Amino acid sequence: MVNNTPAGDSAGIKLGLTLLTAASLNAFAAPEPEAIEHWRASDESNTATIDHSAWQNILDRYLDDNHPSKVNLFDYASVSQADQKILGNYLDTLQNIDPRSYSKAVQKAYWINFYNALTVQVILDNYPVESITKTGEGIFSFGPWDDELAVVDGKDLTLNDIEHGILRPIWNDNRIHYAVNCASISCPNLAGDAYTAQNTEFLLETSAKAYVNHERGVRFDDGELTVSSIYHWYAVDFGGEDASLIEHLKHYASPKLKQQLNNYSGGINHDYDWNLNQK
Repeated sequence: MVNNTPAGDSAGIKLGLTLLTAASLNAFAAPEPEAIEHWRASDESNTATIDHSAWQNILDRYLDDNHPSKVNLFDYASVSQADQKILGNYLDTLQNIDPRSYSKAVQKAYWINFYNALTVQVILDNYPVESITKTGEGIFSFGPWDDELAVVDGKDLTLNDIEHGILRPIWNDNRIHYAVNCASISCPNLAGDAYTAQNTEFLLETSAKAYVNHERGVRFDDGELTVSSIYHWYAVDFGGEDASLIEHLKHYASPKLKQQLNNYSGGINHDYDWNLNQK
């Protein structure tokens, strides 16, 4: 598991792959294909952008993106009622937009910010909570991913819909996994900058490099390779084979890590720390 967890009581929450229940695996299941087609449309002639300044203000006030652990931590306990209202108004604004009338670049940033802001709202609505896995509407829920949290263009949406029914299949970009944040220590960092059409490529590349080169993403334990369970849950996005995953990791790895990966021929272990990314 991740060493030197910066926040929270890890007892009973750090869950390795072998401890995942059927309910937890369902949290990452893709929705039916019908959920995808509605969102494929775009207007590439539209040069307008979407204002994410409210989300940026929330990030500026409550996200520590310079923590010594190199895990970005969110100060959920300090979010004022006024700022919770600002976050709610921002999410309302996003829900009143039909993203299909914008360019694909604007849409990509819209959906990433939407996902991350919704996740923060889930934690705030349930706070104090030790892990996002302790939230969710169903009795046997493993987190909120299948809860209907928003309505866009008349369509009820869950976090799973946004990630698996929109972002992953439409953009076919495995770096999406470095952008959407599940409010957990082992998740790739919640970015300190709101995504925009202009900065998305830079943020995706920066986030991928940061995660691959952090111990919660990739590490060697006594000569054995351990990677985040993200690479297991979404193996298909990384080529579906150990060799293709290692090639992906090498692309972002530091010279030292890349050499270790080049020389490695063993199996790959997975784990994940579901503790809240709390400051």
